[in-house]
Amino acid sequence: MKKLLLGNEALAQAAIDAGISGVYAYPGTPSTEITEYIQKSKTAKTLNIHSQWSVNEKTAMEAALGMSYAGKRVLTVMKHVGLNVAADVFMNMAVSGINGGLVVVVADDPSMHSSQNEQDSRNYGRFAMIPILEPSNQQETYNITRYAFHLSEQMGLPVMVRMVTRLSHSRAGIETSKGELQNNIHLPKNPHQFQLIPMHARNRYQHLVDIQSDTRESSENSYFNTFIDGPNTSMGIIASGIAYNYLMENFDDGDCPFPILKISQYPLPKKQVKKLFDTCKKILVLEDGSPFIEELVADYFSENKKVIGRLTGHLNRVGELNPDNISEALGFEVKHFTEMPKIVTGRPPELCVGCAHRDLFEAVNQLSKENSNQQVFGDIGCYALGVLPPYESINTLIDMGASITMAKGASDAGIHPSVAIIGDSTFTHSGMTGLLEAVIENSPITVIISDNSAIAMTGAQDSSASGRLIDICKGLGVDENHLKLINPLHKNLDKNIDLIRNEINHKGVSVVIAQRPCVQLPKEKKDKLKNLKKVSLN
Repeated sequence: MKKLLLGNEALAQAAIDAGISGVYAYPGTPSTEITEYIQKSKTAKTLNIHSQWSVNEKTAMEAALGMSYAGKRVLTVMKHVGLNVAADVFMNMAVSGINGGLVVVVADDPSMHSSQNEQDSRNYGRFAMIPILEPSNQQETYNITRYAFHLSEQMGLPVMVRMVTRLSHSRAGIETSKGELQNNIHLPKNPHQFQLIPMHARNRYQHLVDIQSDTRESSENSYFNTFIDGPNTSMGIIASGIAYNYLMENFDDGDCPFPILKISQYPLPKKQVKKLFDTCKKILVLEDGSPFIEELVADYFSENKKVIGRLTGHLNRVGELNPDNISEALGFEVKHFTEMPKIVTGRPPELCVGCAHRDLFEAVNQLSKENSNQQVFGDIGCYALGVLPPYESINTLIDMGASITMAKGASDAGIHPSVAIIGDSTFTHSGMTGLLEAVIENSPITVIISDNSAIAMTGAQDSSASGRLIDICKGLGVDENHLKLINPLHKNLDKNIDLIRNEINHKGVSVVIAQRPCVQLPKEKKDKLKNLKKVSLN
């Protein structure tokens, strides 16, 4: 059957067709559409595929491992910085191995379209010593995802599929194939496989090391790693993932004169790499992300360097690849536009008209005029736009959950007032432990939870915090006398400023929940939330 799909949607359809029983994920651009596609799929509903959002990436991956333990095939999805959150279980499940096929999809974001960094997740995969797959186009995304589940069960390992923004968010026609049945429940044959106490973990780690030759052999023989001969051996090209697509866009007839080694499965196929080195005078490495392959194949101690790429300045060291900068690396002439037409001039992002964060920032800024030493520690979400004009309310923005713990650390150093602003979903994702730490020491910080009842930045998915924030804060030990609710509307500005001022002056932990639904939520969703919001502090 033919379908017109985004790269993310092609991957999701492939996972359904591969017989998954569940997908576990936390929203994060550019990965969000994968889980949303499965959530909306009639086939997935008929097959009873679990697809509810997880609280964060760590809980998502751990739940996925639990489903794999039961013998079922399972998908877990996140963006690159989300893998940092899940790194603990990610590294350890490479040691434990899997039971049912487990595929970890990580969507990297070169050029940081919606991210804090340009992290390349292939480094994590290599660190964990598991197979990595990197599709070059939408059809290969479908094919490679189907293959990933078989490879996972064949190797007994989790398998990483690495996506990048342009592949995730571009659309093409793909050909799907007949779906597979879901696995029956079957528990691990080895009762000690998932018991990673040292006496068992040592054996499992030795097993992981021992099967590395099998993962290399699989890569050497992989259909997705292709050596393409070319008559001009003055240069050979290694192109991985989407970089292969960009390379071929430079040749109208699709006939590149240089030998090419197309890489879509790792570990690197050493025999094919050696063949390219033996054949060509120099090697151009094309990869979207860090110089991952280039570092593996380059001889940095040779005076006559044979490998060129990002590290040698032949390609940009940061940001995305594209057909033009590859064309320059090939020595072709490229026309550059010196002036951008005004109609497409870049504009900074801004908060929606009517957004509750606007009124909250106005209150915080009024208080900053009273407190010249006031420092506001921000977090990841729509409200991160508070660092930009016209608000410029936030002093720091690092990672999910860092607002509360950074505010505590600054307070420990003597900063006052020390204010943390965090969203409702980010709070349940990564903020609760930081608040507990502050409560234990009764740190003099004010935590403002900007509760818009949605994971708004990624498309207004349901927030795990909805209707639960007050109970969570009470459960963590926040003094009920300093646990306050406000409605961030302009008409309430003076009243809200007075309340926040009083909490800032409190010599201990205080929490202010600024509660107003996201303006982008549909009316039926807002109506549903009204019952959840009817919570009294008394």
